[in-house]
Amino acid sequence: MKAAAASSSMVLAALMAACGTPSARTAAPAESTHASDARAAEPAARGVELPSGAIISVRLDRALSTVRNRAGDPFGAILEAPIAVDGAEILPQGTKFTGHVTASQASGRLKGRAVLSLTLDAFDANGRHYPIHTSLKTRTTEAHKKRNLEIIGGGTGLGALVGGLTGGGKGAGIGAAVGAGAGTGVAAATGKRDVEIPAETLFQFSLKSAVKI
Repeated sequence: MKAAAASSSMVLAALMAACGTPSARTAAPAESTHASDARAAEPAARGVELPSGAIISVRLDRALSTVRNRAGDPFGAILEAPIAVDGAEILPQGTKFTGHVTASQASGRLKGRAVLSLTLDAFDANGRHYPIHTSLKTRTTEAHKKRNLEIIGGGTGLGALVGGLTGGGKGAGIGAAVGAGAGTGVAAATGKRDVEIPAETLFQFSLKSAVKI
């Protein structure tokens, strides 16, 4: 009986050695679980930041004008030069931007300047849309005053000359008045100016606040 029991114990021990003890069999899954937890605890890759003050050089994708456009009208633009931070390219050339007209004021005929202002609103990168806040770019026409005075004054001088030749001193006075009226009419007819910005015009905007990408 003792011999049989001893033999059974030896067989059982051999089987356990071949198959592995329960503790050995459960150790592997535990190690795998710990490894997964460690990977999950690792921080995600940190994004990069486009800093405030970064210069964004873009070309307009279409023409803009104080005649055709009003405040709020959208426009598109293409990044002219890549933007890099610490030597690493953040936005490649050709990145698409969008913006809008912030102000559009037509010129008067005898006074007032035409004004057209633009800003950028967002860009698309890596399949995402990033809102931004940039500086304004404003285009204005020249003042009318000097040009109108030249036109009106020229008309006055010409009228006085013609009047003086035909009617003496009195004729010169009449001619000056007529000439001034004619000069004013010419200024009114030709004095209205508008801001015209052709397609592909290059603008440089300054980023007002940082953007994480």
